[in-house]
Amino acid sequence: MSEPPVTARPDGAGDIAVRVEHLTKVFGRRAAEAAERLAAGASRDDVAKLGTAAVIDASFEVQRGEIFVVMGLSGSGKSTLIRMLNGLLEPTSGSVEIDGERVSGVDAKRLRAVQRSRVSMVFQHFALLPHRTVLDNVAYGLEIQGVDRARRLELAREVVGTVGLAGWEERFPSELSGGMQQRVGIARALCADTPVLLMDEAFSALDPLIRREMQEQLVELQAELGKTIVFITHDLNEAMFLGDRIAVMRDGRIVQIGSPEEILTDPANDYVAQFVQDVDRTRVLTAASVMEPPAASVPVTVGPRGALRAMRDVQTSTLLVTGPGRTVLGAVRDREVLRAVQRGHRELRPLVDADVHRVSPDTSLADLPELAITSGLPIAVVDDGGRLLGVIPRVMLLAALGNVPTDTAELAIVDLPPAVDAALVAQTLEDAHARFDALEVPDAR
Repeated sequence: MSEPPVTARPDGAGDIAVRVEHLTKVFGRRAAEAAERLAAGASRDDVAKLGTAAVIDASFEVQRGEIFVVMGLSGSGKSTLIRMLNGLLEPTSGSVEIDGERVSGVDAKRLRAVQRSRVSMVFQHFALLPHRTVLDNVAYGLEIQGVDRARRLELAREVVGTVGLAGWEERFPSELSGGMQQRVGIARALCADTPVLLMDEAFSALDPLIRREMQEQLVELQAELGKTIVFITHDLNEAMFLGDRIAVMRDGRIVQIGSPEEILTDPANDYVAQFVQDVDRTRVLTAASVMEPPAASVPVTVGPRGALRAMRDVQTSTLLVTGPGRTVLGAVRDREVLRAVQRGHRELRPLVDADVHRVSPDTSLADLPELAITSGLPIAVVDDGGRLLGVIPRVMLLAALGNVPTDTAELAIVDLPPAVDAALVAQTLEDAHARFDALEVPDAR
């Protein structure tokens, strides 16, 4: 008897690819009783005599085209969770929907139909068929779906090229490196052409260099193909690099869901704060994360006196100067502005130094320290049209790199990545403050 067809996505499913509601999994003979007690507020330890609570009351939604990372230490429940998402494990309570189709609580035929058409999985240890070639391994999912051989091999060949393995189609898994074998696993999942892709510690068996390469390739593939990906990892840096959003698990429960920046800068509790304290912040934060409102800026029409007054008001030695539409023209320094006021000059434009570093809001934090060190001018954050959105004071940049709250009125030098010379930064900032303090500024009003 043929398996029941998978229905079209129901109206109202919208942009939700994966929906998980109050999902609990307890292993043990009295699992249902344990689940009831957990729902009533009992802890994992409270129900230990009834069974092992692997996942407790997990609820979340994954948007179409999103990379949703589930992160946690060993024993946190993340691998059990992903196995309930594709129906390998039946929940003790709660529900799972993939692309509008119920996965939990359905009969075996319906489940197989959903698994074949809605979701694919990439495993940690590749799970390749050793007696099949790369091409046949990649085409295996289509074979299960009943696609004829000529068509499935044609599609498989295209995907093999997409993951960078063109020319290796007739090789066997034993002839490939670990990274290449994992590419085959990803290609097999992509070839099945399901809307949802589950990846369980997919890169953890790889050495660091290949792991980073695979992470970058996954991001590139996601941008090209727009799959919905649920990615399981215990590596926080990997989660921060890959995830559009991250769910942090501890002892079976999800303790926080948020963007990488939210997880890093606003941890929900001490556990998450300790978890993220050693993360490479430069891989997560962007210019938009550390910029301040552009208070230290003036339109070019204010003239030298207006610029000097603004410097005094905001206590800075440099100002960004804007033109029509708040586009950034450059910056002026205190010394040149003071001289212009003393000489009675009325135009500010001749004093403007156009060599201001302009960055977009999504510029990585890792790209900013060198700009801050090599220039005595503020870093301007601008949109595509060059319009000023914000400014990055050097002291705030350094505080962000070191995860130290800093009052801009008080200079704080914090721990920096090895590539940044802290002494040079300190001297540069100190010289700027000393120069401003030494000036005798006349009343410009």
